[in-house]
Amino acid sequence: MSREILDERSREVLFAVVQSYINNPEPVGSRFVTKRYPLGVSPATIRNIMADLEELGFLSQPHTSAGRIPTDKGYRFFVESILKAERADIHSGVPGEFMLQFTRKLERIKNDLNAMFSEVTETLSLMSHYVGVVIPPKPEQVTFKRIDLLKYKGNSVVAVLLTDEGVVKNRIVIVDTQLSQDDLNRISDYLNAEFSGCILDDIRSMLVRRIKREKAMWDTLVSRAIQICEQALSFAGDDIFVSGLYDVMDLPDFSDISKIKQLSRAIKDKHMILTLLDGFSGEDGVHVLIGDENPIEGLRKLSIVTAPYKEGVRHMGVIALIGPTRMDYSKAIFMVNTVAQCVSRAFES
Repeated sequence: MSREILDERSREVLFAVVQSYINNPEPVGSRFVTKRYPLGVSPATIRNIMADLEELGFLSQPHTSAGRIPTDKGYRFFVESILKAERADIHSGVPGEFMLQFTRKLERIKNDLNAMFSEVTETLSLMSHYVGVVIPPKPEQVTFKRIDLLKYKGNSVVAVLLTDEGVVKNRIVIVDTQLSQDDLNRISDYLNAEFSGCILDDIRSMLVRRIKREKAMWDTLVSRAIQICEQALSFAGDDIFVSGLYDVMDLPDFSDISKIKQLSRAIKDKHMILTLLDGFSGEDGVHVLIGDENPIEGLRKLSIVTAPYKEGVRHMGVIALIGPTRMDYSKAIFMVNTVAQCVSRAFES
């Protein structure tokens, strides 16, 4: 949206309406804008400008009120102004005591990513009253450290995976024949000796290539290793961390039970959230999706603010806040960007 399509006065009125509605979810009238914001013009002038903004699609007027509320287009114009004004801060870093203390806290628990990401989502939701989300590193971004295999029932094996980033995963995998614990120990010893330090996503293809050139005596072992790895490694990046679902339901935006159900279904569909946010995993900076901009129908009454976290220059995952379109965008953008920087610094320390 080009900022040039609105003159300065129209922008001031639009921003006044948006900020007023964010502060209090009631339609905003021209007289309120005149009293609350020193724009130096009469209520009649404000009313005419608001009518023009409605005609342009930035505001809408509920049938039961003379006041107006922002549309998705109005929010977008407002958000672009925030991003443009704060872009230097977003890219250069946000100093502060919170950032220092929170980074230190994450550094102490970074070897347990489950604990670390749970702390991140809980902090985001507590500070914002929106839903905090973290997308953990994907297999192509995670380094294999070791795997332990334990005999279970019949053809079942418990695989315990540990990565250099501190991720510990347990999964029951099925093989096509019963294996003794000695067999499993040989397979895990082989995998640990050959592939410790490799990226998870590369290990299977490396195994397939290796089986073609290893001695025949290793063929069965490597075949079993491939079979186990396909199952044990496939789940490494399918989790997301979510916190604050019940807190956000206290907002007046979700007083309608149908909206609560829609929000709950959308947030609980982790695959849908993962698919959406994964699209931002390689993007720098803060991104905002507003209402109907969301490609997923269940999220089209919501807004999402995202930022990546990194280890050096390598993108690791995504941090996000999900809330109503009447979101406090300035606060949400600041928080997501700040927390993403804290996580990045913890990874790099």
